[in-house]
Amino acid sequence: MTGCLVVPGFVDQHVHLIGGGGEGGFSTRTPEVMLSELTTAGITTVVGTLGTDSVTRHMESLLAKAKGLEEEGISTWIYTGAYDVPVPTITGSVRSDILLIDKVVGVGEVAMSDHRSSQPSKEDFAQLAAQARVGGMLSGKAGVLHIHLGDGKGKLDWVFDIITQTDLPITQFTPTHFNKNKELFMEGIRFAKAGGMLDITTSSSTISPGRIQPPEAVKMCIGAEVPLEKVTMSSDGNGSLPVFSKNGELTGLMAASPRSLYQAVRNIVEAGILPLEDAIKLVTINPAKSLKLPKKGMISKGYDADIVVLDKTLTIRHVFAKGRCMVKEQQAVVKGVFEK
Repeated sequence: MTGCLVVPGFVDQHVHLIGGGGEGGFSTRTPEVMLSELTTAGITTVVGTLGTDSVTRHMESLLAKAKGLEEEGISTWIYTGAYDVPVPTITGSVRSDILLIDKVVGVGEVAMSDHRSSQPSKEDFAQLAAQARVGGMLSGKAGVLHIHLGDGKGKLDWVFDIITQTDLPITQFTPTHFNKNKELFMEGIRFAKAGGMLDITTSSSTISPGRIQPPEAVKMCIGAEVPLEKVTMSSDGNGSLPVFSKNGELTGLMAASPRSLYQAVRNIVEAGILPLEDAIKLVTINPAKSLKLPKKGMISKGYDADIVVLDKTLTIRHVFAKGRCMVKEQQAVVKGVFEK
């Protein structure tokens, strides 16, 4: 095959590896991620998270799933914690989890401005960020506080207060789901221009009103002169995409797709918003640098051989993870142990 394009393997910094959801009862719990769901979408590095449910889903299970996917061929990390505060941990503290468990790069996704959160205080968030920062410093990791943003009234106010009123730097916070609505996205632009990272969620539900699709979100960033290196995208893969009424009643539910990450990049390029060499940074080097993931995000000497081969139509043809061929001619040649 000739005329192909070679890009780094995608880094998806927000995936529900053991599933998520459950907002509509036990039958609405989303399934675990399978290896080929990630690799056929060009994802060679993934960061796993818990979400709303930290009762029937556990940190130990998330860690085991991440280790299993690593054994099957890709690179994995996780966040400790979930929506609720106090956050669930493995060792008993956020700082210890980050320091002592190799795969833990931060704490999250902790819910803010969302009716599903445990309604913590601003001080709770400051303390979590402080624990994560020290754990990161002691271990050489990013030590971020990864925040789930809901569409509540507070938006990102507490984060701006914390970075103003304490000595914590803005880089310790990595909020996600900014493109939930226009008002929240404008807060994301403000956050990025102050030095933070603006993360765009690529999975979206056709029944979610007001959500800004990734191409439009990136276009808005460019129009607002947000530095490209301050923008990332993540899929929210295998999380649930619930829709609630004004009274907080569930009116619809879908499961997020990891493949939406690749599709967002393709849509941005095909719409002429960014050339491929810039669009690809949103899902490779930008998240890798933000989370201090070693040897990830670039095709360069000393980096892992995580490679995606695209044809002229930007279709994924081949995928290599750490030098091993995982996808050949659009077909997964390496599958998870229990994949048919």
